Amino acid sequence: MISVQAARAACLALVQPLPPETVSLETAGGRVLASDVIAQRDQPPFAAAAMDGYAMRLADRARGAQLQVVGEAPAGRAWQGRVGPGQAVRIFTGAPLPEGADCVVIQEDVTRMQDRITLGAMLEPGDNIRPAGGDFRAGDRLAAPRRLTPADIALCAAMNAPRLAVARRPEVALIATGDELVSPGEAPRPDQIVASNTYGLKAMITAAGGHARILPIARDNRDSLTQVFELAAGADLIVTIGGASVGDHDLVGRVAAELGMAQAFYKVAMRPGKPLMAGRIGNVPMLGLPGNPVSAMVCGMIFMLPMLRAMQGLPPEEDRYPLARLGCDVPPTGPRTHYMRAQITHGADYPVITPFGSQDSARLSLLSGATALLVRPAGDGPRSAGALVEHIPLGTSYP
Repeated sequence: MISVQAARAACLALVQPLPPETVSLETAGGRVLASDVIAQRDQPPFAAAAMDGYAMRLADRARGAQLQVVGEAPAGRAWQGRVGPGQAVRIFTGAPLPEGADCVVIQEDVTRMQDRITLGAMLEPGDNIRPAGGDFRAGDRLAAPRRLTPADIALCAAMNAPRLAVARRPEVALIATGDELVSPGEAPRPDQIVASNTYGLKAMITAAGGHARILPIARDNRDSLTQVFELAAGADLIVTIGGASVGDHDLVGRVAAELGMAQAFYKVAMRPGKPLMAGRIGNVPMLGLPGNPVSAMVCGMIFMLPMLRAMQGLPPEEDRYPLARLGCDVPPTGPRTHYMRAQITHGADYPVITPFGSQDSARLSLLSGATALLVRPAGDGPRSAGALVEHIPLGTSYP
């Protein structure tokens, strides 16, 4: 067995960034930016009113002052003229500031009678102007790589970038194995179960920016496995689930070897997920996940997701996880790193994490109800309630 860290490093060594592709701005959300986006102009490109009101000279901005309204400047249409002493221009948010004006008095601080205004006795501070280039300047960059958020997309639009270079989505072939499996919606025999791993992993892959193909279930014989492996042609990553152990019916490793797989490792010192393997079939990396549902999902988080990040050009995440305080005593871990399903709640200084009493790797209901994985290092001794420990948040807000 090798350590989790060594196994993850071996998995990352199997993959490399995929070539980029260019997509339209409206389809780029959630994709990984492959090249910097460069602003084509200043934003705003001119000094603009930040509020509805009246543009005037700062020298005329005084309590009770009376000014002549000489024009109007709506957004998208600049007033052509120059504001002189004792003059003001009715202006609206986003409109270019007229020449000669250097402040905007908001309309709530003004009383208007026909073409004359009187400034109020209580004027709000500030010039209410957005300076030219106050957001960004021409030549400023949105740096790659990064997963594009809605705010990033809006910024790219403001930078006048209608098309973006993004990493190609990794194509992942998912192969569930086992005579005991049927697809959801089918009627299982009394000695069969419904396949769940491929569907959970597909959702995980989609959320990580990849595209997953669920292939037909491979049965526990060489011909079936070989045929399904052939259907994985064109994938950037092959992920098998189950059949990676050493039982008489666990054939994935043997069939993969017959197809030319160069194995990087087999078995990892972790719970759940010991029977994990990785390698390469030709130029395609392969990850063999355990068949137990929780083991498959946890190993997907720990090993598959970093591979997908790397394939999209994102840097590896830090090995250290956020801290929390134990909500109960826990026993020693033994020789394997243990990822324990747990609930996390608010605490006085750190969140409080409490593992479930059962950690059975077949119980998906506990993983669904977990808000974090408590990470117990290999060889860690007993810990008392209140001790600081590492955890992996599972994306669910906690009470």
